[in-house]
Amino acid sequence: MSNGPLYLNRRGILRAAAAIGLGIGGEQLLAARPAGAVAPLSGADTSYIIDCAGWSARPPSSPISTSGSTDRIIVHQTEWPDTTDYSRDRAIALAQEIQDLHMDTNGWIDTGQHFTVSRGGYVLEGRHRSLEGLNDGGFQPVSAHAVGENTRAIGIENEGTYFTETPTQMLLDSLVRLLTDVCTQYGLGAHRIFGHWDFNDTDCPGYAFYPLFPQLRLRTAQALAQDPASIPERTWPDPYSSSAGSIVVTVQYLLKAQGYQVKTDGSMSSSTLKAISGFQKAHGLTVSSNGTVTQPTWEALALPVASGAVGPSVLAAQSMLAHKGYSVTANGTYDAATVSAVADMQQLHGLPQTGALDTASWCATVGGIVAEEFSGLGAA
Repeated sequence: MSNGPLYLNRRGILRAAAAIGLGIGGEQLLAARPAGAVAPLSGADTSYIIDCAGWSARPPSSPISTSGSTDRIIVHQTEWPDTTDYSRDRAIALAQEIQDLHMDTNGWIDTGQHFTVSRGGYVLEGRHRSLEGLNDGGFQPVSAHAVGENTRAIGIENEGTYFTETPTQMLLDSLVRLLTDVCTQYGLGAHRIFGHWDFNDTDCPGYAFYPLFPQLRLRTAQALAQDPASIPERTWPDPYSSSAGSIVVTVQYLLKAQGYQVKTDGSMSSSTLKAISGFQKAHGLTVSSNGTVTQPTWEALALPVASGAVGPSVLAAQSMLAHKGYSVTANGTYDAATVSAVADMQQLHGLPQTGALDTASWCATVGGIVAEEFSGLGAA
């Protein structure tokens, strides 16, 4: 993938001016943004976010460390009850309950996620300094919401359990507002919004919530007035040595289809890491020191497959589709149920409903974001 144009956010522009001697201060230039980043015109108004003091948060048990490498957002469900109490008091109680669980049961230094959205649409700061980092746009607190992603991803928890039910409209509207502000402040495009299970072994954010993600991304892109040209054709998830679960199982099956002997256990074992690096080397790709499945790796690994096919490539797709709630059985045969599930997935992401897996359909299946999701960008 081409690196594309690089942008800085509002605070980054000030720092860049300082770095080239425009007399605005002595701060350092921010790191380059990821490909397809947007260039915000002004800072976000975050006054609607209830900060830690506002919900009487306990102090962290240890100092909060920070990172300057934010390049994505990960959306979660709390798996708390789907309350019909939409009040501010309930939102505050939720934040306190989560902090107590994370500190007293999980043994963490503070709330794990950066922000929380209640079913009533209230947005609350989670881990201390998250709002400070958002307003600055140049750093984030190191968090505890997704293994392997806590130094580079803003984590947003959403109150409720969404396996069969969907979030309230109040929650969704507030989530879009928060996503827009996070993208604005960190210079991200809406194509950098993922779900928890795109990287970890979990059923979060839920079968009913996850299908709303293409619409959440589109609404966020519209709120950002994001230039469609800034959206890459495909944005693949990039699992690496710390990742686990269905995304790793899919990689393992695809490696098996290429003749590599690996267990399909969802763990980034030494044999899996060796197979990834071997595949990359054999295909003339940059070899990842930590097993990262890069975009060029995915595109060489995820070969087209269609009705009637059999074998590990089919199992790669079926295992992922089944994990995300589609009615398929991982039997290794590209049967009618698989064709139907793939077509449903393609419709969700704005792709032609062929029922066959081409490169774009593979990307969407494994949790990536395709440009077709944003075909409505610019529409009223």
